[in-house]
Amino acid sequence: MRLGRASWILSMAAVASIAISAPFAYAKDTPETVQVGSFSGAFLAARVAEVDNDLDTAIAYYKRALAFNPNDVQLKQSVLLALIAQGRFDESLPYAEMLKTVPDVERFSRVALGVDAIRKKDYPAAETWLKLALQSDLDRLITGVMSGWVKLGADQKTQAIEAVEKLEGPEWFGLFRSYHAALIADAAGLNDKADQSYRTFMDNIAAGGSAPETWMRGAEAYARFLARQGKKDEALAILDRADEFSTGRPPIAALREQIRKGETIAPLVATPADGSAEILLNLATALNRGGGEPFVRLYLQYALALKPDSDETLMQLAGVAEQFKDGQAAIDLYRRVPEASPLKRMADLQLGLNLADLDQYPEAVEHLKKLVAQTPDDMRGYLALGGVYSSKEDYRDAADLYDKAVATLTTPSRATWNIFYQRGIAYERLKEWDKAEPNFRKALELFPDQPQVMNYLGYSWVDMHMNLEEGLDLIKRAVELRPSDGYIVDSLGWAYYRMGRYEEAVKELERAVSLMPNDPVLNDHLGDAYWRTDRKLEATFQWSHARDLKPEPDILAQVQKKLSEGLPPADKAEAEKPAEPAKVEAQPVPATPAEQTEKRTEAPPAPVAIEKTEAAVPAEAEVVPAVYTVQPGQSLWSIADRILGNGERYREILRLNPQLRGDPARLHPGQELTLPAAQ
Repeated sequence: MRLGRASWILSMAAVASIAISAPFAYAKDTPETVQVGSFSGAFLAARVAEVDNDLDTAIAYYKRALAFNPNDVQLKQSVLLALIAQGRFDESLPYAEMLKTVPDVERFSRVALGVDAIRKKDYPAAETWLKLALQSDLDRLITGVMSGWVKLGADQKTQAIEAVEKLEGPEWFGLFRSYHAALIADAAGLNDKADQSYRTFMDNIAAGGSAPETWMRGAEAYARFLARQGKKDEALAILDRADEFSTGRPPIAALREQIRKGETIAPLVATPADGSAEILLNLATALNRGGGEPFVRLYLQYALALKPDSDETLMQLAGVAEQFKDGQAAIDLYRRVPEASPLKRMADLQLGLNLADLDQYPEAVEHLKKLVAQTPDDMRGYLALGGVYSSKEDYRDAADLYDKAVATLTTPSRATWNIFYQRGIAYERLKEWDKAEPNFRKALELFPDQPQVMNYLGYSWVDMHMNLEEGLDLIKRAVELRPSDGYIVDSLGWAYYRMGRYEEAVKELERAVSLMPNDPVLNDHLGDAYWRTDRKLEATFQWSHARDLKPEPDILAQVQKKLSEGLPPADKAEAEKPAEPAKVEAQPVPATPAEQTEKRTEAPPAPVAIEKTEAAVPAEAEVVPAVYTVQPGQSLWSIADRILGNGERYREILRLNPQLRGDPARLHPGQELTLPAAQ
């Protein structure tokens, strides 16, 4: 299933001839538009609002422009797409009706009308709307699978399955064909056919690596099917396979508990509306792994119109809102996740983090405190609340909180290394090194060779002029494991600098800046190293560049002083120099865009975020490491696609890692992989 980076999006945009110049975003407030008296004024105002990601205001101005030119198809198209993206689906339908015969936009207009017909159980009308004049591969899969569900709604069971199975397209169609053929047969009561199709789907591990969310949904659907057939052990075995593929999925854990208790198990997808929403959700999540958020949002909103209480769809939409830095929209969506959903706690934790991002600090703390009290053995709550404390430099409360977290751990394990790491950071920031150091050592005991911990502990020792060789060895090992991490490489260079080994410092700091050229602190460090090696002109250039990158006020003041005075002699400088903060200050709270370029952090896997790990990796750091640590939700295909630029290269990773025994399903978060060289 070779998709490439955003290839679906590019294909869709090319066929549709649709250009969306700015990402869609949820508006934060009711728009207050300025009155305009001309078409050009309204149009330009709408475009400015769209560029500013304020679509409610953009819609208002586009409608004003339409008052001057009611027949402008492009304006109607802009309003249609913006309304759907905003979740104002019913309001979009009149525009869909106007554009139903315009080939370039019918993939959105006619699908919208088809969704509305399915909601109303008007299946003949839906089948008509789902016939498009222009179709890309993606369009054909969407409308073809939805048409299959429509046939089931019309009680054409056999024809419904055949409609899906006969869909022609590229190889990656296979996973979705077998999945929806199984779902339709399951919903139709054709158990033998359903079991056969589910088995075909489950065996397609390679394609599942490209669409892991869909594969996991299929595993859940199959386990539900088997449980309803009275095959409890087989159902649990399927869930075990799912855990091997991707651990820590709350729906899988919740379903396992239900099956063990003998509870009644409902099907994952039961109606034509559910099935149509499912294919839209499946393709939206697959698209979202390669970018293209504007289109992802459209398909998710179609799915939500069909199934308004879908917890998976609400969570995905909230994640997209976070990608667009619209915390309030994300909060509103997280609040809509049903109370009974296994994803509700994750939604609540993310809600708290978004409150903090919106500077609603007291509300965030109060909200997360309640969640910690509700489930005191869930470490995610402590990490989320501790991250909020740390973001406000409230390290005393953070340390006290992590003390409580550790007290609840009857048996610390590799999975809980981050609690000790974060507690160590809090105590280090409080200058209580006698309490900090044991926590870093404990984290390494639980997770040997964890790069973040080795880097933080090693640098702290070097910075305090203690355990110098051991500290330097730890940093070197961290660099070996994460050679593409600019912050860790900078730590090695800065350690050399602190030890007076300036030539070696220059070498490593130059490499760090090449990995993250837009970080002001890294550029400042390189300037210092240049000065010490008598390359003063280059030092001045690096300091000037650091200044222009808008560092934090305290760093800016130091840089400006160096630009005017240079550095004092090395012996005097080292005698007077205050201790630098230890490197890699891990923050569980998702960083704002500015923080991602200015803070000295390499955040650990977000404690509660869904499938966001890849998006958190800075673009500048995407250089192939010799060893790679698997993050939650990743597959061999996704790792090969993002790191190596070609998902097909997952086979090379398999060959280089005998511990996988040739089976991609043996991958698990925290596992360390040897990667091949980039091409």
